[in-house]
Amino acid sequence: MIDFEEIKKNPEKYREAIRKKRIPLNLDQLLAIAEERKNTKHEVDALRHERNKVTDEVKVGTNKEENIRRGRAIGTQLKTAEISLNDLNKTYDELTALVPGVPEEDVPEGETDEDNCETKRWGTPRKFDFEPKDHLELAAMHKMVNFEGARQIAGSRAYALTGTGALLEMAVLQFALQHVLKKGFTPVLPPLMVNENAMFGTGYFPLGEESAYHIAKDDLFLTGTSEVGTCAIHMNETFDEQALPLRLVGISPCFRREAGAAGRDTKGFYRVHQFQKVEQVVICSNGAGTSRVEHDALLKNAEEILQALELPFRVVAVCTGDMGLGQVRKHDIETWMPSRNAYGETHSCSTFYEFQARRLNMRYRDKEGKKHYVHTLNNTAIASPRILIPLLENHQNRDGTINIPKALQPFLCGKEILEPC
Repeated sequence: MIDFEEIKKNPEKYREAIRKKRIPLNLDQLLAIAEERKNTKHEVDALRHERNKVTDEVKVGTNKEENIRRGRAIGTQLKTAEISLNDLNKTYDELTALVPGVPEEDVPEGETDEDNCETKRWGTPRKFDFEPKDHLELAAMHKMVNFEGARQIAGSRAYALTGTGALLEMAVLQFALQHVLKKGFTPVLPPLMVNENAMFGTGYFPLGEESAYHIAKDDLFLTGTSEVGTCAIHMNETFDEQALPLRLVGISPCFRREAGAAGRDTKGFYRVHQFQKVEQVVICSNGAGTSRVEHDALLKNAEEILQALELPFRVVAVCTGDMGLGQVRKHDIETWMPSRNAYGETHSCSTFYEFQARRLNMRYRDKEGKKHYVHTLNNTAIASPRILIPLLENHQNRDGTINIPKALQPFLCGKEILEPC
């Protein structure tokens, strides 16, 4: 799961990563448990060897009664040692699961998203010569959404896109998908229900369980992002180096409890329990330079999608405290949302190095036949309905009509403008 020898060689590097990412892990405790575990395993192995030796002597009749007594005593010691080793293994696994990916040196240090550093802006937020409506008012005028009916059958934060709302979401999903397909990505419709291995392997467990929907009867989880199934279907796979990089685009509904976000951004489309995603995933060879090139390309794809949708945005380098457990480099794209008078996150681009690959046992074989863990990356191509917020609000007109960006028109039967119902 982790390269423990690397931790032992560079404990300060991991202490810093734990501090910067605010991970609830005591590295000294882990190192002590690892040493005790190693010693206990040696003890168990020695006792098993001695027990087998005594058993052989009993079989040939050498000092039979004495060896039977010795065998029983060794068996008692072995049982106690095995119980201790099982407990140590459990604690070791729990602690190593919290060892974070080490952030790259150029990642800004900080505690929350307020400490993220802007690296780029594109477009200029629109100045309206009339009082603009928010996306909820516009959606109501165009009969794009049914909140009341959806919440009667699915609870808070449920919604049902209807009419042009449904068509608009399908249009942006199709546009984003076609954009990345032209870049050589292979489409994947991944499983929506996945096991714990997939959630753990991609780094969403531990520390993310409270946001996951658990189907207890089947011990499966509804995926919180298309990346989980798209990446995890390659668990235990070994690639030939010439087959890399593997560029995939996952398309799926996604489900999140958002348990840690109660009371935040609960109005409208910004933070919902069910949404649609087109997600870019890359599996590549494990050079840091290779990962950086792939990261920048993923980010560029997302920027091009927003530019084609004529939406102002900014890119931020995500700080250490706002990164996930396994991420070593991360950028968010925030799109201008007039009703918030602010940029709101719509895309997230992450590099994991070997973090996911070690958990999922994903490797490649180089030209000399030597095996290495792959590197993995992912980035949102589009996520809806959140993207509908800036799309509706930025392109609205005084009379409530909504202009359709030219790039999106082919996916809406050529319509140039949406008229209120």
